Amino acid sequence: MAAGYQRIGLAREIESPENPGGLEKRVALVPEDVRALVEAGAGVAVEAGAGEGVGFTDDEYLAAGARIESAAEIYRDKDLLIKFKGPAMASISEMAPGCTLFCMAHFHSYPERAALLEQQRINVIAMEEVLESPKSQSDLRILGRLAMNDALTPIMDDNTIGGTRIRVLQWSPRLDAAIRRAGNRDPRSLDVLQGDSSYEELNKLGTEALYFYDSDSFVDRHGILPRLERDGCRLYDMARFEAEQGAEATAAYRTEHPPHPFGMRRIQCLHETGRAGARYGVELLQQNQPDIDLRHARVVVLGYGNVGQGAIHELNEQGVGCVNVLGRTHTMHGRIDYWLRDADLIVNGAEQPAELRGLNFLVSNEHLETLVPDGSVVIDLVGGSPTNRSPVEAVLSCTFLTDPYFVHSGVTVSSLWGWPMMGMMRDTALRYSSQIRDVLLGPEQLLSGLQHLAPGVERALVCGPFE
Repeated sequence: MAAGYQRIGLAREIESPENPGGLEKRVALVPEDVRALVEAGAGVAVEAGAGEGVGFTDDEYLAAGARIESAAEIYRDKDLLIKFKGPAMASISEMAPGCTLFCMAHFHSYPERAALLEQQRINVIAMEEVLESPKSQSDLRILGRLAMNDALTPIMDDNTIGGTRIRVLQWSPRLDAAIRRAGNRDPRSLDVLQGDSSYEELNKLGTEALYFYDSDSFVDRHGILPRLERDGCRLYDMARFEAEQGAEATAAYRTEHPPHPFGMRRIQCLHETGRAGARYGVELLQQNQPDIDLRHARVVVLGYGNVGQGAIHELNEQGVGCVNVLGRTHTMHGRIDYWLRDADLIVNGAEQPAELRGLNFLVSNEHLETLVPDGSVVIDLVGGSPTNRSPVEAVLSCTFLTDPYFVHSGVTVSSLWGWPMMGMMRDTALRYSSQIRDVLLGPEQLLSGLQHLAPGVERALVCGPFE
């Protein structure tokens, strides 16, 4: 290994500002990935018990080539400290000035901790800020985008997109990018339906309706497609597009669209965040309304990015008959009222620019007081803090597993810090660990030190550089 970080400390998750009660148990690196660092020439110390919360023993870390250190030792004399969540305030004074802390830093949400880290001259690389560089796109993602483009071309050409109702039959991973592209085109509405919907449940018919499906996953059990065609609806099969022109169209797209300098987050479980939040939302809704029929519940998802797609996926799995997916124009002031009125479950996956946080709320307190019925549920997947407010006005700060929800004007609201902790701890620990290892040893080569930061990592240096 070239000169860089030689002495690495892997810290245990303990009580901290975003981890009250120490209920976050995930470890940033599992034994398999620690072994990869050791084989690359780094010396790795693991805090005793660091992996126990997600089923990894100290003996497994020893077998991977690490040494075990106590809580009193782990922060001392290290070049690089790796931790999943941000550190406890008391741990900062134990870090050597000039060392690097690699963690989910969330600087804007915890300004006092940020100031203390800067005062201690700790270099901080925020895991949540590390981006692909350049942006990478799979053929499948390009295919989904191009298929929806093709489906919408005649609608865009005759300028009727504003009156078009796009209805996706049965969510699947292959349809992720198609849904995103549809949302970006500002249709009148965008819905994701159950694949076994009967004709009687399809209340949007005629030339204004586009039914988009993928015959690789959608099975027309009730023979709805011929009836929809007779009603004048537009039908579009992504699998047919793929068979007839997918390879050629994808190759042409790559030629015509060089990659952007930055892409998606490198270290993330955003889809899992959406799934966990939506699952908990359904659980709360069924507690509040035991007799509710999810097939006919009014369910709204704000946003169709990674967390929004996770929520749509889970809601489809849970049997929700129709998920209304809202884009930027649907969430505008005044227009969003139509979608929130009488909603049973609202899931917010829509981010806002930093300059609008705390000034513009997509789901306001007035909405909860006047439009959303008592017993309904709001799940906020974006979160925030008093200094970095959520788009949901009632959320003054994230909730935690110690007290996961509150009630505002009869509406149950939850904005959990670390949604995948709810039933997905080990699975997401494994995924995060592999991503962290790849940033350290893969294309970004973070293990080489601050002098060699790749562009996608350099932008994540939120404190420093200090020597």
